[in-house]
Amino acid sequence: MSPPKEGTGTASARAGPGGMWGSGFRAPTDPAFFAFQRSFGYDRRLLPYEIRSGRAWAEALTRAGLLAPAERDHILRALEQLEAEIASHALSLDDSPAEDVHDFVERQLVERAGETGYKLHTGRSRNELIANDLRLFVRDAAQETARGLIETSDALLELAKKYPEAALPGYTHLRPAQPLLLAHHLLAYLEMFFRDLKKLEQAAEEADVLVLGSGALAGCAFPIDRAFLAERLGFRSISQNSLDAVSDRDFLLSYLFALGSIAVHLSRVAEDWILFSTEEFGFVRLPDSFTTGSSLMPQKKNPDLWELARGKTARVLGSLVGLFTLFKGLPLGYQKDLQEDKEGCFSAHDTVRDLLAVLAPALRVTEFDTARMATLANRESLLSTDMADYLVRRGVPFRLAHRIIADLVADAHRAGRSVLATPLEELKRLSPAFEADFYDAISLERSLAARNLPGGTAPEQVRAALERATQELARLAKEMR
Repeated sequence: MSPPKEGTGTASARAGPGGMWGSGFRAPTDPAFFAFQRSFGYDRRLLPYEIRSGRAWAEALTRAGLLAPAERDHILRALEQLEAEIASHALSLDDSPAEDVHDFVERQLVERAGETGYKLHTGRSRNELIANDLRLFVRDAAQETARGLIETSDALLELAKKYPEAALPGYTHLRPAQPLLLAHHLLAYLEMFFRDLKKLEQAAEEADVLVLGSGALAGCAFPIDRAFLAERLGFRSISQNSLDAVSDRDFLLSYLFALGSIAVHLSRVAEDWILFSTEEFGFVRLPDSFTTGSSLMPQKKNPDLWELARGKTARVLGSLVGLFTLFKGLPLGYQKDLQEDKEGCFSAHDTVRDLLAVLAPALRVTEFDTARMATLANRESLLSTDMADYLVRRGVPFRLAHRIIADLVADAHRAGRSVLATPLEELKRLSPAFEADFYDAISLERSLAARNLPGGTAPEQVRAALERATQELARLAKEMR
């Protein structure tokens, strides 16, 4: 029997043994329904993994005595040819009538290897194939995302090193709170990203399980060596329950959660950059190469990059929520609903990948107005806690010291003067613990230096944190090579 040619026949893939459904249907597939349920338009992204799995399966079939060595070699040569044609764009994917990535590879294989190509599907189900392809994809995707996140983290670290001593007003409730070092502020983002890298690693580990050999749901009826398949495809382990294996997408949820976490953290950076670059704050100088203008107002310099970073987070989170919603209430086993697991995953991955690719170079050319930041960080209102701490060091209970300084600040405000311009006799009326050294004890430099516990904003601690972050990023970058 001669194999069917690619691009011939009706829209239905049922006709002849080249189809994926078999021939037990009396009526042809409705063309509109076929187009509606066809997934090759997006699952063809998994072609490299489908071909890799095909190679491994051909070898496993040969080891099991189900494929002659000559047949295996014929199939492997055909798969190699197909892979080369796809890589070189010699083969048009858009013209294929294939239903999905599995149908496409089988059609192409049969076209190149004849009826021998039909043997590759022995003992396999599309249910296990797609789950296995997705696991291979997530392993690679997580690494790609990790590399991008490391690059963005490195850009932030270099920015922090550029301004190791610059002071910045810190905020709670978007109100001036206490002074910080700018490097301390930037290193906070790195802590978020280090946690995200662990999430990516966890998602990759969850995906690192071989599914092939699970069949449609009950396992394979042939003596396939699954341990060999796992080794051949680089999986650390094999699935332990065939029914769970074909219907499990928890590894996808873990990856999308990691992507969502990264996107949210990038959105927080974006919000700070947008806010700090306003004239009202004036801390961040946005580079011309990563900003846009207005079609009407000549003076505008808009932070579109950062607004898009903030906005695209919604797309990533939507994919995560969509996948969770997809799984809610699904009965055990493969369901066609699971076809909807891929587009959101691909979209979220691409969105975060593209965000990281553009944010890293933007961060590297961002500048800060250190004089403006220092002026605002040195305001007395941000040193109020240090004033209370002064009294605590002289034996005043903190809650009482808190009230005394609140009254002092209010009195100075009503009198229209600086707190540090308050005469000593007035200070002593509030508390006998005040002494003449109070005026020298309260300053921006002393405030920063006082926070000298590990994790604090003191210059000594920030220098140590910069060194730790440098070493950690170097280690992570080395692992990615």
